Amino acid sequence: MTACPTGIAHTYMAAEKLAQAARALGHEIKVETQGSIGAENILSDNDVRDADAVIIAADKDVDRSRFAGKKVLSVGVAEGIRHPERLIERVQSAPVYGGEAADGANTGGGATGAAAGAGGSRERGVTYKALMNGVSYMIPFVVVGGLLIAISLAVGGHPQADGGLVIPDGSFWKHVNDIGVIGFTLMVPVLSGYIAYAIGDRPALVPGMIGGWIANTGALYDSKAGAGFIGAIVTGFLAGYLVHWIKKVEVPAFVRPIMPIIVIPIVATTALGLFFIYVIGRPISWVFTHLTGWLGGMTGSSAVLLGAILGLMIAFDMGGPVNKTAFLFGAGLIASGNQTVMGMCAAAIPVMPLGQGLATLIRRRLYSEQERETGMAALFMGLFGISEGAIPFAAARPAQVIPANMLGGAVAGAVAGTAGVTDAVPHGGPIVAVLGAVGGVPVFFLAVAIGTVVTALTTVTLVDVSERRKGDAAAASLNRVPALAGAGAGGAGAGGAGAVASAGAGSGAGADAGAGAAGGTATATLAKAPAAEARTEAKAPAGAADQVLSGYLTEQTVRTQLAAGEKEAAIREMAELVAGTGKVADVAELVRVALAREAQGTTGLGEEIAIPHAKTDAVTAPVVGFARSADGIDWGSPDGTPAKLVFLIAVPEAAAGDEHLRILSLLSRKLMDSGFRARLQGAEDKAAILRALGEIH
Repeated sequence: MTACPTGIAHTYMAAEKLAQAARALGHEIKVETQGSIGAENILSDNDVRDADAVIIAADKDVDRSRFAGKKVLSVGVAEGIRHPERLIERVQSAPVYGGEAADGANTGGGATGAAAGAGGSRERGVTYKALMNGVSYMIPFVVVGGLLIAISLAVGGHPQADGGLVIPDGSFWKHVNDIGVIGFTLMVPVLSGYIAYAIGDRPALVPGMIGGWIANTGALYDSKAGAGFIGAIVTGFLAGYLVHWIKKVEVPAFVRPIMPIIVIPIVATTALGLFFIYVIGRPISWVFTHLTGWLGGMTGSSAVLLGAILGLMIAFDMGGPVNKTAFLFGAGLIASGNQTVMGMCAAAIPVMPLGQGLATLIRRRLYSEQERETGMAALFMGLFGISEGAIPFAAARPAQVIPANMLGGAVAGAVAGTAGVTDAVPHGGPIVAVLGAVGGVPVFFLAVAIGTVVTALTTVTLVDVSERRKGDAAAASLNRVPALAGAGAGGAGAGGAGAVASAGAGSGAGADAGAGAAGGTATATLAKAPAAEARTEAKAPAGAADQVLSGYLTEQTVRTQLAAGEKEAAIREMAELVAGTGKVADVAELVRVALAREAQGTTGLGEEIAIPHAKTDAVTAPVVGFARSADGIDWGSPDGTPAKLVFLIAVPEAAAGDEHLRILSLLSRKLMDSGFRARLQGAEDKAAILRALGEIH
């Protein structure tokens, strides 16, 4: 079984490499790929029953319950690409997988098992994947909840004499607001629950979610504010690792069937809940009480200093005890006639979502498509003073986002404090100024604008530095990995692969093994799969060159030699090349989208191959370009080889599903054939190149 996080090329490259290695070693193999469009070449019950062993090459969680009783080896997808022969040898002595109840004892859970098998930074990999799992499930709750609250306030809110907004009880928009509040309420438990799920699998979901609810409900541990998303991250990891540890406990055979559905969830939920209430919760309550007292002693000090401190606190945890301390301190002083403290808070409150949303606009290449969509929602929420719109960014990149938020919040609070901005209602954001609750409106907007820009610029700087360091670390790590002769050391991206092997002769299930969509998970079974080698290696018949990749690649989109010597220029040159077909409406936008995809992770696959791709309505129909580079172009490939064979795939958004992935799948699998690459390199002219490319089908 093979899979990678994006479900694109590496899933199929790993599948093809495993299939080739199995054939060479005299085994039969079947590979299931789990890509962006779902699982393909699925292993049947008979396939699993007849298999001698299973290899899972995946960089994401995969369901292994069906492999109970089989030898299972779990590694990262890159291992499936680099060292397929070694994996087939190792799996023959792999431990027998005991099913979900023994998951921890055997392979350490879904994410943990894959990371452990891959070698290297196991804990960092598990932690990162678990956190991303929680964030990905949390984002819809943030967006839906925040936007429903903002819309209900904007449309159904009635301005009050003090400048506030009130939605009448029992009205339609009050009900919409209530639904949004439910979304926000579920946001924190979902984050915690799915962090736990990624570590401890299904038994960890309940303790993770209940633990997150407890963390967010300060009344349970005598605090006026819950621990917010930071508390949810803590409970998520505690629940996940607690369940992971409980799984290792030896129990009588008659208890094992009920362990994952009764014993583990009850024990873990009770232990975690009580631990948070009696151990972690009390320090949170203590922090809340003492911060409030400390702030009370500062009201006569410098307004600039007080504004900066309040801004730092507002931005730190966005709903947690530190944020709530500052907010309730400012709100409490309104009744006593001091509205300047709330003015400082009101200026800082929208800075986080506005700043993170702005960051996704000014440096789009640093963010995924989902993050950019979340950024647009965050901008809207920021206008209504909903600071939680920035939580997905802070949860995903806390080391970069939280400091940037705090700096921007401090600047906004200090500027507001300097000018004596006031706020008559316990709320923040531009909406309260528009409704007349703010005194000193021009400076208020100036403070918000400056804080937003500071947050955005600091965020993109820190994220950019972090991404560069990760790239350098990955390159250094790869340089320490010795090449495996004949195995194709390159090609590796972060994808995943799994295989089930059964000893026996056979010319192999190689072609079918990688038949899934580009990128995903593949399970390879060395079993009795139908021969497909002849079909895979068959030469294209005469005239087939006109139908290369369904006609998307033609003589018009082929260039024998690139003039460009670096990646960005090469992508631009190829975009202009495919524009000659008349299928590109905006070359600049195509280039921008392709470069943004590169920022998420290099499309250099190794083996001197690069496949940049873009999903954008800047093209009116799918088109594929191909060009060669004599000297090669540094594409940041995992194996360090320069790209000499470059394919550009561009499809409109409407074709971004099956068709986009089908093209990537066909290319990535065929390009693993060293003979095919040699024929492409040696082709004398466009006609010869098209004849070679005609083999792709």
